[in-house]
Amino acid sequence: MNTRTTRTIAAALSLTAALAISGCSSSDSGSTTDGKTKPALTVSGAFMPEPVNDKMAGAFMVIKNDSKTADKLTAVTSPLSDDLQIHETKDQKMQQVQSLDVPAGGELKLERGGDHIMFMGLKNKPNVGDKITVELRFEKADPVKVELDVKERTYNAQNSNAH
Repeated sequence: MNTRTTRTIAAALSLTAALAISGCSSSDSGSTTDGKTKPALTVSGAFMPEPVNDKMAGAFMVIKNDSKTADKLTAVTSPLSDDLQIHETKDQKMQQVQSLDVPAGGELKLERGGDHIMFMGLKNKPNVGDKITVELRFEKADPVKVELDVKERTYNAQNSNAH
């Protein structure tokens, strides 16, 4: 190898290293094409009580929004069912809605007796210990894949937090 080849290789390696480092420390904090920042959403406590049959099941979780931009949960998909619905509970009555708000700096609680996700017409009946994959879709944030732990029918996340 001559000096020129060595310098070219060294320059290429330096450029590659610089690009790799800058890629790891990207300053893009989820900006959208219009310059607004996408909400930073995280999900915790996701579970599904073991369904009684293959007709329907519920899903519960907490979606936390650590950003200054409010968002909306607009759809849910899963290989377990082709018909997932977003439900709200008002005056002890459950009804399907198009979306649920995820407030800026707040959270959306999907819980028993309150807002939740319904699986209609399950393709199979999951059992305790299984994991069900869902994808949450939002108005602004990127989709979020979540694994639901299938729990006993009587499981309640609020009670488990006390332990």
